[in-house]
Amino acid sequence: MFQEFTTRSTRANGPARLALLRQVIAKAGLTGYLVPRADVHQGEYVAECDARLGWLTGFTGSAGFCVVLPDLAGVFIDGRYRVQVKSEVDLTAFTPVPWPEVKAGPWLLENLPEGGRIGFDPWLHTRKEVDDLRKALDGSGIELVETANLIDAVWTERPAPPMQPARVHPAQFAGEPSAEKRQRLGAGVVKQGAQAAVLTLPDSIAWLLNIRGADIPRNPVMQAFAVLHGNGHLTLFTEAAKLSPELRAHLGNEVTLRPVSAFDAALRSLKGPVLVDPASAPHQVGRELEEAGTLVLWAEDPCILPKARKTAAEVAGMKAAHIRDGAALVEFLCWLEAEAPKGNLTEIDVVERLENHRRATGQLLDISFDTICGAGPNGAIVHYRVTEATNRKVTPGELLLIDSGAQYPDGTTDITRTVAVGPVPEGAAEAFTRVLQGMIAISRARFPRGLAGRDLDALARIALWQAGMDYDHGTGHGVGAALCVHEGPARISRISDVPLAPGMILSNEPGHYREGQWGIRIENLILVTEAPKIGDGRDHLCFETLTWVPIDRRLIVVDMLSQAEHSWIDSYHAGVLARIGPLVGPAARDWLTAACAPL
Repeated sequence: MFQEFTTRSTRANGPARLALLRQVIAKAGLTGYLVPRADVHQGEYVAECDARLGWLTGFTGSAGFCVVLPDLAGVFIDGRYRVQVKSEVDLTAFTPVPWPEVKAGPWLLENLPEGGRIGFDPWLHTRKEVDDLRKALDGSGIELVETANLIDAVWTERPAPPMQPARVHPAQFAGEPSAEKRQRLGAGVVKQGAQAAVLTLPDSIAWLLNIRGADIPRNPVMQAFAVLHGNGHLTLFTEAAKLSPELRAHLGNEVTLRPVSAFDAALRSLKGPVLVDPASAPHQVGRELEEAGTLVLWAEDPCILPKARKTAAEVAGMKAAHIRDGAALVEFLCWLEAEAPKGNLTEIDVVERLENHRRATGQLLDISFDTICGAGPNGAIVHYRVTEATNRKVTPGELLLIDSGAQYPDGTTDITRTVAVGPVPEGAAEAFTRVLQGMIAISRARFPRGLAGRDLDALARIALWQAGMDYDHGTGHGVGAALCVHEGPARISRISDVPLAPGMILSNEPGHYREGQWGIRIENLILVTEAPKIGDGRDHLCFETLTWVPIDRRLIVVDMLSQAEHSWIDSYHAGVLARIGPLVGPAARDWLTAACAPL
């Protein structure tokens, strides 16, 4: 569970690996090289064999990249990882760069004023990324050069690619047969003026075919490419070892199976126009098509929006998964409240116990991401992952932040709770209450159809802003239905312009972090739904809460709450008790009754 990356040894090896890479860069006649987090499928999470950024730098976050120059190596990380990166990379070799405040183009202009040649692997960058960087460098004398992967040239012990078998995702959880999805989306591709669409995102392919895989830890997807034709026929490019007889029968005659090695040639044989997503497809996909003389229609992956708008069956499965998960969390929190104040627990103890409670449901397939369990100052590391090297005691007088989730056959969960261990640290309750006010504001939001996450993000921050506080991450991300815990295209973020629509499931997770002391985050999942007609009957949307687990009342300063906020938390806790109380044992039921008492 705790061997995700041997961060300590990787950090120690970073300077030597960087020196070796610089030799290869120079030999290739280049000035620098781009090392992204992404793999060829542009997913947020990557298989061990594709963790090139982590292998080189030691940084294990889920987003970022490195730009290697002769005398400087910048590791670009967003606000979630500003603290984490300093503990994972060798700061004598690598320089953290705040991103997206500082983008690669301006950074290169500053550090290569005389120009240069920057290599990149066209399979690991999207067309949009490459076009944006070229535009930023236009006229500078800095040239972008497509190359073979230079990390692979020096990573001598690179792990083998994953070959895990895929499985059928049951129809009662999907809500729509794959054949109907393919026909509907294929017709949409033709309506846009294309004959076919290239699909490169594994979760799009999994959703479209009603299959699930195990190639990526915590994410039930199979690594594959696909071409969806206008008539609904699909060609799937993956390895035969992943396809059981049952899965082949499920796919049927309208899905042609080919090895990944045939993908390049298949692209060159397509007759245009062909739809390709510039924001997710590898740059090389467009190059293959254009070099073959095929007209490329640059447009969004046709699965993205339909996948985000869950079917009634997917919503029902997600609700059932959250009730099951809520019962496991309540049993866990009952245990935690009894044991943590004794001072004998470590972060790893907590993580293992939580997973055991989920496993006891008999339905757990996997956790949905590596559990974030930060005691005291570790809670201030937004995406902290405990290892044997960082494992910390859960100490009375500190906060404990636990962000976790599960993969069940019918749904995916993601929940964060921050709890007090013994006495509450000074200032923590006031900060916690402001975070709670933000979470309640999103939960209660009612808004006109057509608004995007950027229009709502400030609701979660106003109470914090009034006290000069904030947090350096988005307020919420999309969540897949028995699929990836992070899913596009919609999110609650100041940079998201995707209109929210009924059926979308999002996280609602404001926070506040005090480096060296504690972290606070409260997270529920919410469903976008039609709002009841009131007033003059305008077309509005609202959110339905899916997560039912108590919020630590010891950290709430009741006098800071408005009457509406007070009523919301009491109503929420009454709902938790009604839904979860009948599902837990006597001790947990007694604990839950107290935890859900009115403020």
